[in-house]
Amino acid sequence: MTTAFPRADRRVSPVFLALVAVMGVSAWAVWSRQIAASTGFAVFLFVVSGWVVSLCLHEYAHARTALHSGDLSVGDKGYLTLNPLKYTHALLSVILPVIFVIMGGIGLPGGAVFIERSRIKGRWRHSLISAAGPLTNVLFAIVMTAPFWLNQMSGVPDPFRYALAFLALLQVTAAILNFLPVPGLDGYGVIEPWLSHGFRRQVEPFAPFGLLAVFGLLWVPEINHVFFSAVDAILRAMGITNWDTYWGQEYFRFWQGEPQIPQVSDLA
Repeated sequence: MTTAFPRADRRVSPVFLALVAVMGVSAWAVWSRQIAASTGFAVFLFVVSGWVVSLCLHEYAHARTALHSGDLSVGDKGYLTLNPLKYTHALLSVILPVIFVIMGGIGLPGGAVFIERSRIKGRWRHSLISAAGPLTNVLFAIVMTAPFWLNQMSGVPDPFRYALAFLALLQVTAAILNFLPVPGLDGYGVIEPWLSHGFRRQVEPFAPFGLLAVFGLLWVPEINHVFFSAVDAILRAMGITNWDTYWGQEYFRFWQGEPQIPQVSDLA
Protein backbone atom coordinates (compact mmCIF):
# COMPACT_ATOMS: atom_id res chain seq x y z
CA MET A 1 0.00 0.00 0.00
CA THR A 2 1.35 3.42 -0.92
CA THR A 3 0.59 6.63 0.93
CA ALA A 4 2.47 8.99 -1.35
CA PHE A 5 0.68 12.17 -2.37
CA PRO A 6 1.50 15.24 -4.40
CA ARG A 7 3.15 17.82 -2.14
CA ALA A 8 0.07 20.07 -2.24
CA ASP A 9 -2.08 17.30 -0.76
CA ARG A 10 -0.01 17.11 2.40
CA ARG A 11 1.38 20.62 2.81
CA VAL A 12 0.10 22.35 5.94
CA SER A 13 -2.46 24.96 4.90
CA PRO A 14 -1.68 28.68 5.34
CA VAL A 15 -5.14 28.94 6.91
CA PHE A 16 -4.10 26.58 9.71
CA LEU A 17 -0.75 28.33 10.13
CA ALA A 18 -2.61 31.64 10.44
CA LEU A 19 -4.82 30.15 13.16
CA VAL A 20 -1.75 28.92 15.06
CA ALA A 21 -0.20 32.39 14.70
CA VAL A 22 -3.33 34.04 16.10
CA MET A 23 -3.31 31.58 18.98
CA GLY A 24 0.34 32.30 19.73
CA VAL A 25 0.06 36.08 19.52
CA SER A 26 -3.12 36.19 21.59
CA ALA A 27 -1.52 33.88 24.19
CA TRP A 28 1.35 36.38 24.48
CA ALA A 29 -1.18 39.23 24.74
CA VAL A 30 -3.05 37.48 27.55
CA TRP A 31 0.18 36.77 29.39
CA SER A 32 1.56 40.28 29.06
CA ARG A 33 -1.77 42.15 28.83
CA GLN A 34 -0.37 43.99 25.82
CA ILE A 35 -3.43 44.48 23.65
CA ALA A 36 -5.26 47.62 22.77
CA ALA A 37 -8.81 46.53 23.49
CA SER A 38 -8.70 44.55 26.73
CA THR A 39 -7.35 41.45 28.34
CA GLY A 40 -10.78 39.90 27.81
CA PHE A 41 -10.53 40.39 24.05
CA ALA A 42 -7.12 38.71 24.05
CA VAL A 43 -8.60 35.79 26.01
CA PHE A 44 -11.42 35.58 23.48
CA LEU A 45 -8.98 35.40 20.56
CA PHE A 46 -6.81 32.85 22.34
CA VAL A 47 -9.71 30.55 23.25
CA VAL A 48 -11.47 30.76 19.87
CA SER A 49 -8.29 30.28 17.83
CA GLY A 50 -7.18 27.47 20.15
CA TRP A 51 -10.58 25.83 19.84
CA VAL A 52 -10.52 25.99 16.03
CA VAL A 53 -6.95 24.61 16.00
CA SER A 54 -8.17 21.68 18.11
CA LEU A 55 -11.06 21.12 15.67
CA CYS A 56 -8.58 21.00 12.79
CA LEU A 57 -6.44 18.48 14.66
CA HIS A 58 -9.56 16.45 15.53
CA GLU A 59 -10.55 16.12 11.87
CA TYR A 60 -6.94 15.56 10.80
CA ALA A 61 -6.70 12.64 13.23
CA HIS A 62 -9.76 11.03 11.61
CA ALA A 63 -8.30 11.53 8.14
CA ARG A 64 -4.78 10.44 8.97
CA THR A 65 -6.00 7.27 10.64
CA ALA A 66 -8.23 6.55 7.65
CA LEU A 67 -5.26 7.08 5.33
CA HIS A 68 -3.20 4.44 7.12
CA SER A 69 -6.22 2.14 7.22
CA GLY A 70 -6.64 2.12 3.44
CA ASP A 71 -8.61 5.21 2.38
CA LEU A 72 -6.15 7.07 0.15
CA SER A 73 -8.90 9.46 -1.02
CA VAL A 74 -8.42 11.68 2.05
CA GLY A 75 -5.37 13.20 0.37
CA ASP A 76 -7.34 14.22 -2.73
CA LYS A 77 -9.98 15.84 -0.53
CA GLY A 78 -7.40 18.04 1.18
CA TYR A 79 -8.00 16.65 4.67
CA LEU A 80 -4.28 16.20 5.32
CA THR A 81 -3.58 19.93 4.96
CA LEU A 82 -5.33 20.85 8.25
CA ASN A 83 -7.39 23.39 6.31
CA PRO A 84 -10.82 23.70 8.01
CA LEU A 85 -12.29 25.01 4.74
CA LYS A 86 -11.75 21.56 3.19
CA TYR A 87 -14.14 19.79 5.53
CA THR A 88 -17.29 18.23 4.14
CA HIS A 89 -19.41 20.43 6.42
CA ALA A 90 -17.50 23.58 7.31
CA LEU A 91 -20.63 24.92 9.01
CA LEU A 92 -20.88 21.90 11.32
CA SER A 93 -17.15 21.45 11.74
CA VAL A 94 -16.13 25.00 12.61
CA ILE A 95 -18.80 27.68 12.57
CA LEU A 96 -21.46 26.07 14.77
CA PRO A 97 -18.96 24.82 17.39
CA VAL A 98 -17.50 28.34 17.66
CA ILE A 99 -20.99 29.83 18.00
CA PHE A 100 -21.81 27.40 20.79
CA VAL A 101 -18.56 28.25 22.57
CA ILE A 102 -19.52 31.92 22.43
CA MET A 103 -23.10 31.30 23.52
CA GLY A 104 -22.75 28.68 26.20
CA GLY A 105 -19.16 27.74 26.86
CA ILE A 106 -19.54 24.15 25.72
CA GLY A 107 -17.31 22.22 23.34
CA LEU A 108 -19.77 21.08 20.72
CA PRO A 109 -18.55 18.15 18.60
CA GLY A 110 -17.69 19.27 15.10
CA GLY A 111 -18.84 18.02 11.74
CA ALA A 112 -17.17 15.57 9.43
CA VAL A 113 -14.47 14.57 7.07
CA PHE A 114 -15.91 12.13 4.56
CA ILE A 115 -14.23 8.74 4.92
CA GLU A 116 -14.79 6.15 2.21
CA ARG A 117 -15.45 3.27 4.57
CA SER A 118 -15.72 0.74 1.76
CA ARG A 119 -11.97 1.06 1.22
CA ILE A 120 -11.22 0.01 4.80
CA LYS A 121 -11.10 -3.60 5.93
CA GLY A 122 -11.36 -4.73 9.53
CA ARG A 123 -13.66 -3.67 12.34
CA TRP A 124 -10.81 -2.50 14.56
CA ARG A 125 -9.66 -0.05 11.90
CA HIS A 126 -13.15 1.43 11.56
CA SER A 127 -13.36 1.83 15.33
CA LEU A 128 -9.95 3.44 15.55
CA ILE A 129 -10.80 5.97 12.83
CA SER A 130 -13.83 7.11 14.82
CA ALA A 131 -11.93 7.19 18.11
CA ALA A 132 -8.98 9.17 16.72
CA GLY A 133 -10.84 12.50 16.73
CA PRO A 134 -12.02 12.63 20.36
CA LEU A 135 -8.73 11.11 21.51
CA THR A 136 -7.12 14.21 20.01
CA ASN A 137 -9.36 16.35 22.21
CA VAL A 138 -8.21 14.29 25.20
CA LEU A 139 -4.56 14.86 24.25
CA PHE A 140 -5.19 18.57 23.72
CA ALA A 141 -6.80 18.79 27.18
CA ILE A 142 -3.82 17.03 28.76
CA VAL A 143 -1.43 19.52 27.13
CA MET A 144 -3.54 22.53 28.17
CA THR A 145 -3.74 21.32 31.77
CA ALA A 146 -0.11 20.17 32.09
CA PRO A 147 0.96 23.31 34.01
CA PHE A 148 -1.85 22.62 36.50
CA TRP A 149 -1.20 18.95 37.25
CA LEU A 150 2.56 19.48 37.14
CA ASN A 151 2.18 22.27 39.73
CA GLN A 152 3.91 24.77 37.46
CA MET A 153 1.41 27.64 37.76
CA SER A 154 3.51 29.75 40.11
CA GLY A 155 4.13 33.13 38.49
CA VAL A 156 1.58 32.55 35.73
CA PRO A 157 -0.65 35.63 35.28
CA ASP A 158 -4.21 34.95 36.43
CA PRO A 159 -5.87 35.79 33.06
CA PHE A 160 -3.63 33.27 31.29
CA ARG A 161 -4.38 30.66 33.96
CA TYR A 162 -8.12 31.19 33.54
CA ALA A 163 -7.91 31.16 29.73
CA LEU A 164 -6.07 27.82 29.79
CA ALA A 165 -8.64 26.41 32.19
CA PHE A 166 -11.57 27.48 30.02
CA LEU A 167 -9.97 26.07 26.87
CA ALA A 168 -9.35 22.80 28.74
CA LEU A 169 -13.01 22.72 29.79
CA LEU A 170 -14.04 22.96 26.13
CA GLN A 171 -11.77 20.05 25.23
CA VAL A 172 -13.14 17.86 28.03
CA THR A 173 -16.76 18.59 27.12
CA ALA A 174 -16.04 17.89 23.45
CA ALA A 175 -14.31 14.59 24.26
CA ILE A 176 -17.16 13.39 26.49
CA LEU A 177 -19.87 14.38 24.00
CA ASN A 178 -17.99 12.87 21.07
CA PHE A 179 -17.53 9.57 22.88
CA LEU A 180 -21.26 9.17 23.59
CA PRO A 181 -22.56 6.08 21.74
CA VAL A 182 -25.19 8.13 19.91
CA PRO A 183 -25.73 7.74 16.15
CA GLY A 184 -23.97 10.57 14.36
CA LEU A 185 -21.25 10.96 17.00
CA ASP A 186 -17.82 9.36 17.09
CA GLY A 187 -18.72 7.18 20.07
CA TYR A 188 -21.29 5.39 17.99
CA GLY A 189 -18.75 5.08 15.17
CA VAL A 190 -16.47 3.22 17.57
CA ILE A 191 -19.05 0.54 18.37
CA GLU A 192 -20.93 0.50 15.04
CA PRO A 193 -18.64 -2.05 13.32
CA TRP A 194 -19.43 -4.52 16.11
CA LEU A 195 -23.22 -4.21 15.83
CA SER A 196 -25.44 -6.37 13.68
CA HIS A 197 -26.19 -5.24 10.15
CA GLY A 198 -29.91 -5.12 10.90
CA PHE A 199 -29.47 -2.88 13.93
CA ARG A 200 -27.19 -0.51 12.01
CA ARG A 201 -29.79 -0.15 9.28
CA GLN A 202 -32.50 0.61 11.82
CA VAL A 203 -30.61 3.44 13.52
CA GLU A 204 -28.99 4.89 10.39
CA PRO A 205 -31.89 7.32 9.65
CA PHE A 206 -31.44 8.88 13.11
CA ALA A 207 -27.74 9.70 12.69
CA PRO A 208 -28.30 13.26 11.36
CA PHE A 209 -30.31 14.09 14.49
CA GLY A 210 -28.03 12.51 17.11
CA LEU A 211 -26.15 15.70 17.94
CA LEU A 212 -29.36 17.72 18.14
CA ALA A 213 -30.86 15.13 20.50
CA VAL A 214 -27.80 15.29 22.78
CA PHE A 215 -27.86 19.07 22.81
CA GLY A 216 -31.58 19.03 23.62
CA LEU A 217 -31.04 16.62 26.50
CA LEU A 218 -28.42 18.95 27.97
CA TRP A 219 -31.21 21.46 28.53
CA VAL A 220 -32.82 19.03 30.98
CA PRO A 221 -31.59 20.29 34.39
CA GLU A 222 -30.95 16.84 35.86
CA ILE A 223 -28.94 15.67 32.82
CA ASN A 224 -27.09 18.97 32.63
CA HIS A 225 -26.12 18.62 36.30
CA VAL A 226 -24.82 15.08 35.83
CA PHE A 227 -22.88 16.05 32.70
CA PHE A 228 -21.14 19.07 34.17
CA SER A 229 -20.50 17.27 37.46
CA ALA A 230 -18.55 14.70 35.43
CA VAL A 231 -16.70 17.49 33.60
CA ASP A 232 -15.85 19.20 36.90
CA ALA A 233 -14.59 15.93 38.39
CA ILE A 234 -12.25 15.36 35.43
CA LEU A 235 -10.96 18.93 35.56
CA ARG A 236 -10.36 18.71 39.31
CA ALA A 237 -8.29 15.58 38.71
CA MET A 238 -6.24 17.71 36.30
CA GLY A 239 -5.77 20.43 38.90
CA ILE A 240 -8.37 22.88 37.58
CA THR A 241 -11.02 24.31 39.88
CA ASN A 242 -14.46 25.75 39.22
CA TRP A 243 -12.96 29.12 40.10
CA ASP A 244 -10.50 28.83 37.19
CA THR A 245 -13.08 27.88 34.58
CA TYR A 246 -15.66 30.40 35.84
CA TRP A 247 -13.30 33.36 35.51
CA GLY A 248 -11.96 32.01 32.24
CA GLN A 249 -15.45 32.21 30.81
CA GLU A 250 -15.95 35.66 32.33
CA TYR A 251 -12.79 36.95 30.65
CA PHE A 252 -13.83 35.24 27.42
CA ARG A 253 -17.06 37.27 27.35
CA PHE A 254 -15.14 40.50 26.85
CA TRP A 255 -18.24 42.30 25.55
CA GLN A 256 -19.59 42.25 29.10
CA GLY A 257 -16.66 44.33 30.32
CA GLU A 258 -13.52 43.43 32.26
CA PRO A 259 -14.41 40.99 35.07
CA GLN A 260 -14.00 42.23 38.62
CA ILE A 261 -12.37 39.28 40.37
CA PRO A 262 -12.66 39.46 44.15
CA GLN A 263 -9.43 39.39 46.13
CA VAL A 264 -8.74 36.82 48.82
CA SER A 265 -9.24 39.54 51.43
CA ASP A 266 -12.70 40.21 50.01
CA LEU A 267 -13.65 36.55 50.47
CA ALA A 268 -12.50 36.31 54.10
